[in-house]
Amino acid sequence: MVRCSAIYGEIFSHHEMDNHDENSTRLKAALGGVPEGIPVIAPICAPESDLARVHTPSFINMIREFSSHGGQYFLDQNTYVDAETFIVASCAAGAAVEAVNRSIDGESCFAFVRPPGHHAEPDRAMGFCIFNNVAIAARAALDRVKKVAIIDWDLHHGNGTQKIFFADDDVLFCSIHQGNIFPHTGWVDEIGTGKGKGFTINAPLRAGSSIADYRFVFQEVFIPALEQFRPDTVIVSAGQDALFDDPKSGMLLFPPDFGILTAMLMKATDQPLALILEGGYGPSHGEAISQIFFSLKGSSDPSGDGEPRRTTQDIVGVLRKMRM
Repeated sequence: MVRCSAIYGEIFSHHEMDNHDENSTRLKAALGGVPEGIPVIAPICAPESDLARVHTPSFINMIREFSSHGGQYFLDQNTYVDAETFIVASCAAGAAVEAVNRSIDGESCFAFVRPPGHHAEPDRAMGFCIFNNVAIAARAALDRVKKVAIIDWDLHHGNGTQKIFFADDDVLFCSIHQGNIFPHTGWVDEIGTGKGKGFTINAPLRAGSSIADYRFVFQEVFIPALEQFRPDTVIVSAGQDALFDDPKSGMLLFPPDFGILTAMLMKATDQPLALILEGGYGPSHGEAISQIFFSLKGSSDPSGDGEPRRTTQDIVGVLRKMRM
C-alpha cells in the first residue's frame, strides 16, 4: 500500500469572517473525508524567504502591515485580511512546501489549508487567496528537483499560478476549469512565453461537463504532456468545487470522479502526489476527499464509461494541434 498523509492544524480555523464563503466550516467538511489511520502532520509556517520566492517584498509587507492593524479589511470585493491573516497564510504556504517535500520523499500528502492560493499573483491577492501556496511549494521543490508539474482541477482557472510560471520551462502548468467565469482567464491560446512557451496548457470546458469530459482531457492532453515532460514531482491544486452540488459549480462531477482523476495521475506518473486544497464549498466535498485518499492508497480504477461532449472534443483537438 502506498504511504500517504495529511497536513492540518487548528491555525487554519483562523483568518475568519462571518458569512464569508471561504470559511473554516468548509475546511472541517473536507477533513471529514480523511480516512481513519491517515497520519495528520502539524503545519509549520513558511519563512518570508519562501514567500519571496513568488511574491514581491512590497506585497508581503502590505499583507503583514494590514494584519498588524487588527480589524478586517477587504483587498478586493471578496478577499479580506484580518489580524491573523499573515500568520495563517504563511502557515498555508509552509504546509504546501511540506506536502511537496513528503511527495519527493515517496509519500503522497494532502495539505488541508486555508486561505487557498492559486489566484494570488506576485503582487496581488484575489479570489479569496493571499499567498500562492502551490507556486511557493513548486519553487521550493526546484531546490531539490529539476522539473515540477502542477495540475489544477479547481473549478476556476489558476491565474496566479499561471502568471508566476508563464515564462518558465521547468514547471509544467495544466489547468482544467469551467470557462468564462472568474477570473476570466485560462483560454487555450494562453500557452506561455519565451522559454516557457508550450509549458502552460489550459482546457476551459463548458458548464455541464462531466467526468467523461475531464477524463478525455486528461487522457488526450494532460497525461501525454506529463509523459513528455517527465516531472520529478507532481503537485495538484486540489479544488473540488466542480462537484455537482457545489454552490459555485456549473459542472457535473461526483465524488468518485475525483478518485478517478487522482488514479489517472498516479498511474501516468508512477509517483506520489502532493495535493494542496484550493476551493470546495458543497455538501459532498468530504466524500470527494475520501475518494481521493482511496486512490492515493492505490485502490482505484481510473477507467470509466461515457463520451465527452462535442465542445470538449473540439477543445482537445485545438490543444493537440498547438502541441504538435
